[in-house]
Amino acid sequence: MGKLTVGALRAVLGMVLVGTVFVQVSMVWTLVSGNDPEDGTLPLTPLRVITILGMVAVQVVLVCVWRLVAMVRRGTVFSHASFRYVDPMIGAIVAASLMWFVVTALNAPGQREDPGVTLIMAGIGVAILGVALLVLVMRMLLAQAVARDAAATRMQAELDEVI
Repeated sequence: MGKLTVGALRAVLGMVLVGTVFVQVSMVWTLVSGNDPEDGTLPLTPLRVITILGMVAVQVVLVCVWRLVAMVRRGTVFSHASFRYVDPMIGAIVAASLMWFVVTALNAPGQREDPGVTLIMAGIGVAILGVALLVLVMRMLLAQAVARDAAATRMQAELDEVI
């Protein structure tokens, strides 16, 4: 992976991380101060809590991707150490999907006249689960690559011994 690609990816990851932290800090500050700019009061609603937790899930994925990019840059991504970052990513994406389903369930009673919104929101939750499944498939491919890399290293050592 080239330096320009890594730099661009890190810039995007950094901006998204700063944005999510800003949203979290703003929401927590609003909850702690107790006044909502819209109506002057702010009850602790499940949607606000889910939004804060959803930002945590996004941040976990961002940090894991950042670390994996660093491993790619160093050429060490095909090792067992990379699973330390792939597994939490899968968990965070699944958690985000579950939180989205909770948001959908909380929003559903208000959509009685237009149930299509609830169906679309449920479809988005399924799509987020699909992303988790894609990352799981990529994890399996990574596991195969790590095993093949270890086998190739072992065979190279045996060949060096023979020569």
